[in-house]
Amino acid sequence: MDTYDALLAAITPKSGRTREILDPATGAVVGRAPVHTVDDLDSAVAAAAQAQPAWAARGHAERIATLNRVADAIEASAEPLAELLSREQGKPLNGPNARFEVGACSAWLRATAATQLEAEVVVDDGQTHAELHYRPIGVVGAIGPWNWPMMIAVWQIAPALRMGNAVVVKPSEYTPLSVLALVAVMNQELPAGLLTVVCGDREVGARLSSHPDIGKVMFTGSTATGKAIIKSSADTVKRLTLELGGNDAGIVLSDADPKAIAEGLFWGAFINSGQTCAALKRLYVHDDIYDAVCTELTAVAETMPMGVGLDEQNVLGPLQNKAQFDIVSRLVDAAKESGARVLLGGNPTLDQPGYFYPTTLIADIDNANPLVMEEQFGPALPIIRYTDLDDVIAQANGVDVGLGGSVWSPDLAKARGVAARLEAGTVWINGHGGVHPMIPFGGAKQSGYGLEFGVEGLKALGVPQVING
Repeated sequence: MDTYDALLAAITPKSGRTREILDPATGAVVGRAPVHTVDDLDSAVAAAAQAQPAWAARGHAERIATLNRVADAIEASAEPLAELLSREQGKPLNGPNARFEVGACSAWLRATAATQLEAEVVVDDGQTHAELHYRPIGVVGAIGPWNWPMMIAVWQIAPALRMGNAVVVKPSEYTPLSVLALVAVMNQELPAGLLTVVCGDREVGARLSSHPDIGKVMFTGSTATGKAIIKSSADTVKRLTLELGGNDAGIVLSDADPKAIAEGLFWGAFINSGQTCAALKRLYVHDDIYDAVCTELTAVAETMPMGVGLDEQNVLGPLQNKAQFDIVSRLVDAAKESGARVLLGGNPTLDQPGYFYPTTLIADIDNANPLVMEEQFGPALPIIRYTDLDDVIAQANGVDVGLGGSVWSPDLAKARGVAARLEAGTVWINGHGGVHPMIPFGGAKQSGYGLEFGVEGLKALGVPQVING
């Protein structure tokens, strides 16, 4: 599958019901995705349950070797995978976008394969010997989002396979082709039935989260859908890892250098055109440097080209779907109507194809404004002025989600002190949103629960068993 046409042909259904998938930048047809049913899901789960014991029996060493071969296969098909991702999701090839995302898939597979999880001796006092082991769960259901469809799929798939599980993946209805293609490439190296994609609607998703033969569900997406999964999984007492919505705050302290931090602030907020759960979505800046930060951030934002993803010079793309475009439009309009100051953008061109919303910076906005209090999930950043540190920490904590946050200051001790007071699963210092395959990642409050990545991520894909004696 070393060409785009070969990759697309490999995932195009030969029979059965299908639907068109359109490019959010141009409106052109990208391809056709299968429309699977609950019966298809049941068949996939049955095949996974049949394939899983032999995969678990291979042991860690052989599974590790296989995952590294899967990473090789992804790298061999990297360019057609990136092109398909750009066409379907909308993100450009360059910058921290499509090629970056495909590269992260192979990198995460290799890091997961390299992560060791040894049995832990918890007591050995001469009378009692107890060890903690982690055994495979069985079949894992993975439900992914449309913003980083390939990368987040691998975040779910890699540790599940590494720990000896089988996986059934349900991609977003907006971006099924990307995940179908990724899994088709991966399955060149995996046993039949072990990893399957089922493309379906909410009925299929509800069946996956309640299926009696699925032992764990991993979900990345909205808090509302996460709550529904919790309810539907309750009768079968499934294990859950939920990475849900966020409304990340960044706090710029008075000693920060506006020019030095401007580009970091920009990418913290506008990576993937703002369509990232742990993007910087509310920026609080001390009054002493407020105007300078606004000026420097605007200067950086003005240089970032937005357009069709296959155009090599672009680094920002469209919103992936009209529903998200409408959310961003509504929130920016509410900010403008309130009298907030538009530094950049805020004026989408509606008579052209594609869901392009211009890079938008909104200053002098009240903390209670909907653009601040609701997750915009798009390229619009509110910038809030503050003077009192205790007050701004309270404002940053004043939402019901807590995925990430950031503090910006050259004084690391001071920044870490502020970070410790933020109610968020991860707080970055002088950056925002960066993830690492060995650093645990998860949310606080209604941003979900459970950890991904590293040793903790592997543990989450196993059943703990204590052998005592």
